[in-house]
Amino acid sequence: MPDIPFNRPALEGNELAYVKAAMESGHTSSSGEFSVKVAAALRAEMGAEEVLLTTSCTSALELSALLLDLQPGDTVIVPSFTFTTTALAYARSGARLLFCDIEPRTLGMDPAHLETLLDDSVRAVVLVHYAGIACDVDGIRKVLKDRPDVVVIEDNAHGLFGRWRDQPLGSLGRFATQSFHDTKNFVSGEGGALVINEARDVDRARVLYDKGTNRRAFMMGQVDKYSWKDTGSSFGLSDILAAQLWGQLERREVIQHKRRVVFDRYAGMLAEVADGLGVTLPLVPADCESAYHMYHVLLPDRATRDKVLVGMREQGVQATFHYVPLHSSDAGRRFAARQIECPVTDDISGRLLRLPFYNNLTEAEAEQVVNAFTNAVAGARANSA
Repeated sequence: MPDIPFNRPALEGNELAYVKAAMESGHTSSSGEFSVKVAAALRAEMGAEEVLLTTSCTSALELSALLLDLQPGDTVIVPSFTFTTTALAYARSGARLLFCDIEPRTLGMDPAHLETLLDDSVRAVVLVHYAGIACDVDGIRKVLKDRPDVVVIEDNAHGLFGRWRDQPLGSLGRFATQSFHDTKNFVSGEGGALVINEARDVDRARVLYDKGTNRRAFMMGQVDKYSWKDTGSSFGLSDILAAQLWGQLERREVIQHKRRVVFDRYAGMLAEVADGLGVTLPLVPADCESAYHMYHVLLPDRATRDKVLVGMREQGVQATFHYVPLHSSDAGRRFAARQIECPVTDDISGRLLRLPFYNNLTEAEAEQVVNAFTNAVAGARANSA
C-alpha cells in the first residue's frame, strides 16, 4: 500500500450509530427514516421540488433519461471530458450522443463549441461541474436562450455544496444528479440522488422511481391502492446506506472546512513553485464557490504527466490521472450521432494529474505529497533532457 493513498474515506460523526439504528428499526429498504432526513436536507439546500435517493449517481442519470422519453433520432449533448456514465445513461435509453469540448478555464463544457452542435435533434444538454467548480453556466444559458425545448441536466457528482453566483450547484437545471460514492465529499459507499427542480416532473419521477407504480402516492394517502402505471425500475437507496450518509451530512460544515483546508494548503505550497515547474494550478472563478472535491494540476505534456505519476508512486504517493476522452473511446464512437473533434479535451486529458485528496489529509502528508510531486517533475525533466 502507498504511504499516502489517493483517497481515504472517513467516519466523521454518528454514522455507525445511525447504521445500527437503521438495522434495528425493522425498515432497512428504501424510503426509511434516514432516507427521509437526507432527502429533506438536500431539498432544502437546493430549493428542489423533490429529491429521490438512488443506488448511485449512474442510476440517477438513468432515471433522468427515462423522464426525457427519448425517441429514435433524439440526441443528447454531453462533455467528452467526463465519466462514462454521464453519457451511457442516455445511450441506454436510445439517444445518440454529441460530444462537446471543454474550455480550459473551468474544464467545463465550452459554450462556443456547444453552439455549433445544436440542431433540431437535441433533446438535452448535460453539464458537469468539474472538481466542484461551476462550468460556464452564463455562457451556456446564452447559447440555449432560444432553445427552451432543450432540457438542461446537471451531473453534479463533484459539486454538492458548491455555488455559482450564490446559487447552489444542483439547482441550475431541470434535473441534477448527485453521487455519494466513497471518493466523494459525502459518502455512503455507493449512492446517489436525482434532484427534481420543476414541479411538473415530480409525480412521474416518483412513479418511475418506484418500479413504475404509484406506490408513493398510496403511501402519502393520495390514492386508496397502487398499481403498475408506467415504465421504471428499482432505484431506491437502502436506508442503511442513507443512515451512513445522514451521519456525514450532519457534519457538512466540518467536512467542507476540512476539504477547503486541504485545497488551500496545496494551493499555497504549489503557488511558490508552479511557474518554475511549468505547472498550471486550478482556477476558481470569482463568481464561484468551490465544493472542494479534488485538487488537480496540469503538466506541460502527456509524457511529463505520465513520468510524474510513476515517480510519485515510487515515493509512496498515489496520484492519478482522470478521464480518457469519451469521443475517442470505442463506445463513444459507437453511440455518437457523428464524429466530433474535441482538441481541448484531448490536451487536458493528457496533462491532468490529481493529487491525493481526502478529509483528514494532514499538513505533514500534504508536504510529503508536494515534495514527491516536485521531485518527480524534476526527475521527469532530467530524463527528457
